[in-house]
Amino acid sequence: MKRARVSFAGAIHEAVEKNDMVQLTDGRMVREDEVVWLPPVHPRTVFALGLNYADHASELEFKAPTEPLLFLKGPNTFVGHRAESRRPVDATYMHYECELAVVIGKTARNVKRQDAYDYIAGYTVANDYAIRDYLENYYRPNLRVKNRDTCTPIGPWLVDANDIVDPMNLPLRTYVNGELIQQGSTKDMIFDIPFLIEYLSEFMTLSKNDIILTGTPKGLADVKIGDEVITEIEGVGRLVNTIVSDDVFQRRS
Repeated sequence: MKRARVSFAGAIHEAVEKNDMVQLTDGRMVREDEVVWLPPVHPRTVFALGLNYADHASELEFKAPTEPLLFLKGPNTFVGHRAESRRPVDATYMHYECELAVVIGKTARNVKRQDAYDYIAGYTVANDYAIRDYLENYYRPNLRVKNRDTCTPIGPWLVDANDIVDPMNLPLRTYVNGELIQQGSTKDMIFDIPFLIEYLSEFMTLSKNDIILTGTPKGLADVKIGDEVITEIEGVGRLVNTIVSDDVFQRRS
């Protein structure tokens, strides 16, 4: 089943996909373009993987890591399907990153890799934008690059884990203004999903709605104001996002 959270007629609803429509929990059927899409779950602790595809590490001229390169993301950065993401006026490189997002379904501690899939509620699509200008060094990794307001669209659907036969063999694609510009497969992750759940749960407790963003393959390019960016994972969803300028978010004193 595909599940979502949407705003419709002034209220927030849980919803499911039915016959290419959005069915609210009160039974009403609405079109996709009649709702405001929210992240499909309330993100709790969000882990993000850096350089989890060897070809992506190579295009950034880094060595592939021998241990997961992890950082955390704040709730300020998440927006839903068809939302707008802000490009800072001083940015030179704003890169999309199509990623499979793994949503934890229950408390997990000291999980063995052979049991890891039992702890997954489902999967969704994320676009983990990176403002590459702000990449600093080993002691200041990725915080300014990856925690910008509105710069992690996620959704539109949370697809039940049981509906994805093999999450480690899913094609990923990114389109910018209709042009296919990035493609890869989850089979090329350096650290696979069972490994990551075993690794994280060995030193901390994972909880429902924790999310693991599993990294992106090669094929990055700069995006500009006005670009429509679509990140797509086969069987999981197609996430649409638009780049806007600082002017849209102009502060008022």
